[in-house]
Amino acid sequence: MRRATLTTLIGLGLSVLTVLFIAEKPEPPRTFNEAKQIARSIYDEQPVTFYCGCRYSGSTVDLASCGYTPRKQPVRAQQLEWEHVVPAWVIGRQRQCWKEGGRKSCAAGDPVFSAAEADLHNLVPSIGEVNGDRSNFALGMIDAKPGQYGACPMVVSFGEKVAMPPEQARGPAARIYLYMADQYDLRLSSRDRRTYEAWNRLYPVSDWERWRNQEVSCVMGRENPYVGPYDPSRCAGANVVDRLRELLLDALRQLR
Repeated sequence: MRRATLTTLIGLGLSVLTVLFIAEKPEPPRTFNEAKQIARSIYDEQPVTFYCGCRYSGSTVDLASCGYTPRKQPVRAQQLEWEHVVPAWVIGRQRQCWKEGGRKSCAAGDPVFSAAEADLHNLVPSIGEVNGDRSNFALGMIDAKPGQYGACPMVVSFGEKVAMPPEQARGPAARIYLYMADQYDLRLSSRDRRTYEAWNRLYPVSDWERWRNQEVSCVMGRENPYVGPYDPSRCAGANVVDRLRELLLDALRQLR
């Protein structure tokens, strides 16, 4: 009787663990605001802006930490913003909802746009002024020397409507563009695609990029394949649940 009771309890325990695993499994953010909250917690590990490498705390950027000099907007330059590497305009302009009412219309009524807008693989911390200056410009090469932003080697050509990121950001940016194009069927110009494919080859994946890919993938449920695969067993909570399940199964085997 006691053995039967223990077997039943262990079986119930396994069922509870299965439910807990499903319930605790993170879901992708549904909105841009949700995505920003999650991105903040991920980047707590390395609170540095994507293009300029400035350190930040909360929503304030330490401009002196990277020698950044504001081009025109000193107040916005000190504000941290979460930038879509592939701009929302690029994601939305190819969709009917954008033609009907722009970004708000797409966010309210197009689930594909909402998913793309909230995709954590595409979100990076950026200096507010740089984010504003870059706007919805493509990333590419420009025949110009850095200097617009002090020691930050970001270059924005307002005439050409192109932004040239520093070398350390080119590989990660390219891999984000290629992932987003594949994931959401975005059309890239042949020139842009050649540029991003070249950057992907020229600038190898860094350890930080792999770490970020793992953390983001645990939330999104899929990796950026241009960075590499992720390991679901390393996601938060997975090891604890798996270990408890192993202990209960071992106890059940001993009873039998």
